[in-house]
Amino acid sequence: MRTQVLGVIAAALILAPASAQQTLPRPSQMPPAGAQKGPPPAAQGPKAAPQQQAQPPVAPPAPYTVLKDSPPKPSDDASLAAFRKELAAVAQKKDRPALARLVIAKDFFWLKEQGNAAGKKTGIEALATALSLAAKDGSGWDTLAEFAKDETAAPYPDRPNTVCAPAGPEFDAAALEKLAADTKTDVGDWGFTAADRVEVRATASQNAPVVEKLTMQFVRVMPDVAPNASQDFMRVVAPSGKVGFVAAEAINPLGSDMLCYGKDAGGAWKIVGMIGGE
Repeated sequence: MRTQVLGVIAAALILAPASAQQTLPRPSQMPPAGAQKGPPPAAQGPKAAPQQQAQPPVAPPAPYTVLKDSPPKPSDDASLAAFRKELAAVAQKKDRPALARLVIAKDFFWLKEQGNAAGKKTGIEALATALSLAAKDGSGWDTLAEFAKDETAAPYPDRPNTVCAPAGPEFDAAALEKLAADTKTDVGDWGFTAADRVEVRATASQNAPVVEKLTMQFVRVMPDVAPNASQDFMRVVAPSGKVGFVAAEAINPLGSDMLCYGKDAGGAWKIVGMIGGE
C-alpha cells in the first residue's frame, strides 16, 4: 500500500532527531545500553588519553531489495499558492512586521526532538527563533524563501485543517521499516532519490567510474570516516551491496524541516507551526 508520508512519518520519524536527519547518515550519539553504568575506570598514568564513548557497530554493507518512491504532488489549493506568493515577497524584503501578520499569534507549535519548543513565545517569536531570522548573513530569510517556493503540501495528522511542506515522498512506510530491520540499520540511515539514473561512483569524484545507477528509490547512507571526506558526496550502499559515492544533492533526508500552514477563524491562511529548525 502506497502511503503519503508527512516528511517525518507523522512526527515519529521526523523527530529522531530532526537536526541529525538533516545531514545523512544519522549515526547514534548514545552509547550502548549499560555502557554508562557505574563510574568510569580510572586513568592509567598521568598521560592516559581521555576515554571515548563506545559507538554502536555499523552494519556491514549488504545487498537489499529496492524500495521505490514517488515524488509528492503539488498542492492544487489556489489560495495556499497565493499565500505562499505573498510570503515569498515578505521573505525577499526581510520584512518582519509583515511576516508577523502572516503568522498566528497564539498556539503556534514548534516541534523538535524534545517536544513543542514554542513555549510561551508568540508565533512570530517562535518562528523567528526556529529560522534564525536574526542571522546577520540573512540565511534565515533565505530558508523562509525556500519554504515559500515549495509547491507541495501534506496533511498534518495531529492538527485538523493543517498542512506542512515540503511534503515527503510517497512510499510504503511498512516496507521501509522492514528494509531497515533486514539490513540491521535504522530508518534514519536511509535517504531517497528524487530522480532516475542517479550515478553511484567508485570514489568521491565526479570523474570516478560509475559502478551502479539508482532509480527513484531509498538508498542506504553510510558514515564516511575518511579524514578528507568530501562534503559534495555521500557514501552509500547500492542495492547490489556495492559501496560507492553519490552527489550529495541527489540524496534527500526523510526527516526534513517543514513549515506548516492552517486557516484562522476568518478563513485566511497563516503559518501555524514549524517542524525542526534551529
